[in-house]
Amino acid sequence: MPSSSIRYVSFDCYGTLTNFQVGDLTRGRLADRVPTDRMPAFLEDFTAYRFDEVLGAWKPYAEVLHRALERVCNRWAVTFRPADAQAIVDAVPGWGPHADVPAALAKVAEKLPLVILSNAADAQIQSNVAKLGAPFHAVLTAEQAQAYKPRLQAFEYMFDTLGCGPEHFMHVSSSLRYDLMSASDLRIGRRVFVERGHGPGNLAYGYQEIADLGGLPGLLGL
Repeated sequence: MPSSSIRYVSFDCYGTLTNFQVGDLTRGRLADRVPTDRMPAFLEDFTAYRFDEVLGAWKPYAEVLHRALERVCNRWAVTFRPADAQAIVDAVPGWGPHADVPAALAKVAEKLPLVILSNAADAQIQSNVAKLGAPFHAVLTAEQAQAYKPRLQAFEYMFDTLGCGPEHFMHVSSSLRYDLMSASDLRIGRRVFVERGHGPGNLAYGYQEIADLGGLPGLLGL
């Protein structure tokens, strides 16, 4: 049975549950400006700029992505086209889950309420959540919190909304930088790192690691 102190299992959405396709879309949109052999480095820089864009005051997700793409294009001295950024933003609601997600979520949901805490806009995420095929007790966004992860304000919004402390959550994410470092700082009760290749882990942050979401029910004794 689940630990008696855990009341909710909270999840990052994009990348952890939903198949995050920004890299693939960017590769296609900018293939005429960035050589194939240099595209991996360009995408790494784009990832870094997206992270940097969420560290300050909240702004709409579309602006985050536009600004990040413009900055990386400037760094690489390639033409920035706003239509490329908008095409990526517009594609987000169509993304579905990783194959391992629906069955694992359904099993966990039999025992504990599921929560999403996502760096998303409200208008984007509902379509993605519907594709996950599981009941969620709450779907919380950066737009609602007026702060993006990894800012602690985003997590505190979740605690306040659900009326309990960090010790009552198991937080699950494929990102150390966006989620698990903050989860450690806040002493969230249990932390789980899903190794999807979205960046290196660091066991010093006190998480349990699983290869995909299929390993989650076992961590809860289900």
